[in-house]
Amino acid sequence: MLNIGVLNQGIVIDHIKVGGAMKIYSYLDLENKDVSVAIIKNAKSNKMGKKDIIKIEGTLDDLDLDILGAIDHRITIDIIENGVIIEKKNPTLPDKVTNILKCKNPRCITSVEPGISHTFKLTDRANGVYRCTYCEQAFDRR
Repeated sequence: MLNIGVLNQGIVIDHIKVGGAMKIYSYLDLENKDVSVAIIKNAKSNKMGKKDIIKIEGTLDDLDLDILGAIDHRITIDIIENGVIIEKKNPTLPDKVTNILKCKNPRCITSVEPGISHTFKLTDRANGVYRCTYCEQAFDRR
């Protein structure tokens, strides 16, 4: 069994849908942050069968929970200090997100006009469906 060490100070993003860790890594721009990051893919999970996990050693002052809620609102975020979880967060689905999700419709104005913000509105909270405010295209989470 794979064993990744305990964090003394940092953040654990857990219960990520399999394959979603790299999207979250990219959206949080972790490559350009001065923190150590461990990505665990296809970890066994009693709750989900399999899951991804991201462990971030250090502090991230600009962690945007709206981004995480829009990407995967089922994840959990553990804030760790002195090796102990001091706070558990469950991101929610924001009503509107800008420049987090990208419209894939090739005829959408966001695809043909540079500089236009990609804006999505939550249209189905139960299923986590976002639609582009310009063309109504649903965001595909695959």
